[in-house]
Amino acid sequence: MKNTVDVFTPYILLGFRFTIACILLSLIFWKKIKEINFNYLWKGSIIGLFLFLGYSTQTIGITATTPGKNAFLTSIYCVIVPFLFWIVNKSRPDIYNFAAAIVCIAGIGMVSLTGDFTIGYGDAFTLIGGLFYAAHMVAVAKLSKGKDPIIITILQFGFAAIFSWIVGFSFESFPTEWSVESVAGLMYLAVFATAIAILFQNIGQKHTHPSAAAIILSLESVFGVLFSIIFYHEQLTLRLIIGFIFIFIAVIISETKLSFLKGRVSVK
Repeated sequence: MKNTVDVFTPYILLGFRFTIACILLSLIFWKKIKEINFNYLWKGSIIGLFLFLGYSTQTIGITATTPGKNAFLTSIYCVIVPFLFWIVNKSRPDIYNFAAAIVCIAGIGMVSLTGDFTIGYGDAFTLIGGLFYAAHMVAVAKLSKGKDPIIITILQFGFAAIFSWIVGFSFESFPTEWSVESVAGLMYLAVFATAIAILFQNIGQKHTHPSAAAIILSLESVFGVLFSIIFYHEQLTLRLIIGFIFIFIAVIISETKLSFLKGRVSVK
């Protein structure tokens, strides 16, 4: 995504990304299209809206920050999910969730704040993206119950594509220069990072709690930093490393409740 936004503007990129993903899944699972009704449409539109908001703010954010920071700052959705789920499901977060939130805020400060305690717009948009990703996960958990995850995935891609094209054609310009690398990057994002990845996520969320799904998905931040170092030659400072560790610890506290430590104590 970092390399592709050098050619495509954020919303035009997302328009292509979601459109290709929607068409691909529609062709593969064309027999399921006839099952779509109004109930599917309105739920798919809401999930698609949050998906669009999450991806768009993260994509804007990555234009002004590094892939590693973008990945780790986005992972704050793991800490936010329990609190949003509390609002919609009346399931109050526990002491571990509150502790995780404090640790996460400290980590975010280490990663994103500059020397004069300001935050760049790239990191700011990435953090907002994390909030929308959390809302998307909660929306999937609440609205896709009893629904076919494949149909829900196709619809959310379709609506996200519509939102992206509307904003893209309203405020951005269509790219005039294309390269093999940019097209390859676009196809990778559309097929693997969107169609396949989110389809698997929606299927998986039918069988697990959204908080558990969040910690599994948080591994994106680890791989994001790893691949950023390998392919983007990102330089890690001690401050960034400490911030990443804080955010990662926050995710572990929020989702495991430190149960692995309790197990050791009980054995002794």
